[in-house]
Amino acid sequence: MSVLITNALILPCSPDMPVIERGYVHIEGDAIKAVGSGPAPQIPGAEIIDTDGDLIMPGMVNPHCHMAMSLFRGLGEDVDDRLYRYILPLERKFVRPEAVRAGTALAALELIGGGVTTVADMYYFETEVGRVVDKAGIRGVLGQTLADFDPPDHNSFDEGFALVEQLVAEFSGHDRIIPSIAPHAPYSTGMAVMERVARWADDHPGIPVQMHLAETDAEMAWAAKLGGLRPVEAVEKAGLLRKGLICAHCLYVNDSDMEKMAHARVCVAHNARSNGKAGRGIAPVEAMRKAGIPVGIATDGPMSGNTLDLFSQFAPVSMFQKLLGHSRKPMPSVEVIRMATIEGAKVLGLHEKIGSLEPGKKADLIRIDLSAPRMQPIYDIYSTLVFATMPTDVRDVMVAGQWLMRGREVLSLERKKVLRDALQVASAFKAEMARIDAAG
Repeated sequence: MSVLITNALILPCSPDMPVIERGYVHIEGDAIKAVGSGPAPQIPGAEIIDTDGDLIMPGMVNPHCHMAMSLFRGLGEDVDDRLYRYILPLERKFVRPEAVRAGTALAALELIGGGVTTVADMYYFETEVGRVVDKAGIRGVLGQTLADFDPPDHNSFDEGFALVEQLVAEFSGHDRIIPSIAPHAPYSTGMAVMERVARWADDHPGIPVQMHLAETDAEMAWAAKLGGLRPVEAVEKAGLLRKGLICAHCLYVNDSDMEKMAHARVCVAHNARSNGKAGRGIAPVEAMRKAGIPVGIATDGPMSGNTLDLFSQFAPVSMFQKLLGHSRKPMPSVEVIRMATIEGAKVLGLHEKIGSLEPGKKADLIRIDLSAPRMQPIYDIYSTLVFATMPTDVRDVMVAGQWLMRGREVLSLERKKVLRDALQVASAFKAEMARIDAAG
């Protein structure tokens, strides 16, 4: 298949972050053949798509999510102990393969609709997540979570590692899905299990490791009990601070931590909206990037941040760093979009394949309608994307040369069925919450 997208405003998101005011993208099969300015060349037999000035840019990358937790969105928001009162009991009772499939499909529908073409996920029954992601057509780095708090899919770490092996066996070599191992966090696995994960990773080169790191005060206290360590130091001591480690949050990192992280070539998934909503603080994103640590922009799970809309993360990412710096200058809009595309791809180790519109890379791209009044006039397209654009402005989505959405209609998932399945699980949640409340 040959596709020629013409008459477009193009953001290639290549290293110097250029803006092509009027140009074209030529796609052959699953890859980008050419990107240029001015009139498009004649390509015999190509499907011609005249965008009439719409924006074409790389599909966005969400480097930290818990997709199936879309089922918990908005649940118990104003209850102080909602984690122990509702979330964990509901997970233990209802999170089974069918519920994970329903929640993952709901998340995939939202991600595609918002222009996200690649997602990193951590949850349970992750092989089921992979099957839904495969059907949806997006890319995924999918991590089977390991934890010690009675998770719904393993009663021991031996069982958890067996689930990791199952995930790897099913998806190794897949074109779009990369299996991953995901120890939940230092405090919820412990030193011995982190050491075991490190040994497992040594035996499985190329398999990414995902974990939450330096996220909470309780985690800081846990590490301090290990001879005065910090979480980053604990992970380093366990042998897990290494290339291929994707660290979510990293709110509480100092200069020494950042030096260690940069030297080890780990990457960070920043969750500004989720962190702010939980009142946990502001991650030192500019300092981490200045230290040489790649940082991508993530949503966290829908239970924590409520939305998988990456656009709604952009303003907090920029504004929080401006608040830290007491200036308008920190975290300019162009850097936010870099983090959402090519830098986010680097966080997942995929920057040679996706994240920018360059010849030879996979044809993962989105088309954005710029006609909404809130987006006009446009002086700086990067600023418009960060502070004014919404998911409903995304018109078309392509992954590996295949259209997943055209004219706001998602083609790879059946919308009515996805919503029906999710609401069926939600009704069971509501009944159980009523029972919990009645019991006091």
